[in-house]
Amino acid sequence: MDWSAWHDEYDDPGSVLSQRLKVVQTQLRAALEDCAAGPLRIVSLCAGQGRDVLEVLADHPRRGDVHARLVELDPEIADGAASAARALGLDQVEVRAGDAALIDQYAGMVPADIVLACGIFGNISDEHIQRTIAALPQLCRSGAPVIWTRHRDNPDLVPQICSWFESRAFERLYLSEPSAGFGVGVHRYTGTPEPLIPGTHLFTFRRYEP
Repeated sequence: MDWSAWHDEYDDPGSVLSQRLKVVQTQLRAALEDCAAGPLRIVSLCAGQGRDVLEVLADHPRRGDVHARLVELDPEIADGAASAARALGLDQVEVRAGDAALIDQYAGMVPADIVLACGIFGNISDEHIQRTIAALPQLCRSGAPVIWTRHRDNPDLVPQICSWFESRAFERLYLSEPSAGFGVGVHRYTGTPEPLIPGTHLFTFRRYEP
């Protein structure tokens, strides 16, 4: 899969990916506005070009409060995201080229105030989705929202993903309508943060599904 070419769809305002991005950005803005005053930490798994975070922080009143770590496996894409962050003056945003599935990537940035897991659940097995959700308490502070995505092609796994979250002390805050043609969900962690377990591997990508 050529992931650099795949990201080109974000430049088409009529594409599903572009429309999904707008919803993710709206939910991130809402999450930032709900956070208490003071420093904030954001982690983004499989961050890609980082558009969801960078384009929101670019003009957000709380940009100065946020320290973020964006993790992306593809070094070329990660380098592009880092360049975009610098161009926007977002020096407090770190883009790390590495395996986002390895939980050690987030050491020093967790528990985070906001977690993004976008573009993942459509590309991994059901077992690995459950494994990732089960490990998210290692990344989340109590009250932290997790913003996630999944396609709604048959079989539509979005309702089951919601159930998996809700069985792990996550409260549903938002779910896009099925008619949108894509799934964007936000679940808030209501439990106690769990210690980071070094060496934990969350998922492995399989063949591409949008």
